[in-house]
Amino acid sequence: MNKRLYVGGLSYSVDDDGLRELFERCGEVSFVKVIRDQSGQSKGFGHVEMSTPEEARAAIEELDGALHERRTITVSEASAGQRR
Repeated sequence: MNKRLYVGGLSYSVDDDGLRELFERCGEVSFVKVIRDQSGQSKGFGHVEMSTPEEARAAIEELDGALHERRTITVSEASAGQRR
């Protein structure tokens, strides 16, 4: 079962491919989306789905609080409202 994660604190230059690459070191990524405004500018957060709950836990443990592109990111399980 896939597990969706919320990723916050992203640099505005991070795109879907960069976010996927970051999370692939923790396991298989089945979905990734950097959230953007109407102009196409990143809002600084996104969602990633890992293929298994174990990979999701590994991603949270490894990446929550990590420095990525000179910014500290947060990684947590997506809440029900964030899973849409």
